[in-house]
Amino acid sequence: MLLYVTLGTNDLYRAGQFYDAVLSALGYRRQHYSEEEVGYSADGDTRCRFWVVTPFNRRRATAGNGAMVAFAADTRAAVDAFHAAAIAAGAVDEGGPGLRPYHAHFYAAYVRDLDGNKLSAVCESPE
Repeated sequence: MLLYVTLGTNDLYRAGQFYDAVLSALGYRRQHYSEEEVGYSADGDTRCRFWVVTPFNRRRATAGNGAMVAFAADTRAAVDAFHAAAIAAGAVDEGGPGLRPYHAHFYAAYVRDLDGNKLSAVCESPE
């Protein structure tokens, strides 16, 4: 259903360093960089599906209340690695790795990035 997702930042260079470290734990890599945006995709994907951008209107980026981006993780270990990399890169913990009540195998971790955007990594398999 979704083609891509964008999040705003007030420091693109710093955000790029953060997402390089955090998304590599899930198999996503930086595929594009310019003065206005950084794009990421999964290995083998020909299109960037996640973008970090400076706001088009040149106003300060703000985090959306109630908004969150959830990244797919192949394993629970990848969720753990995502959370550890995010915290090491300066994220704020919003809920450490663990099972959630949404269904029997919903294993997730939650953080806020350097601009306050809420992120999650989720594994829905039993391992």
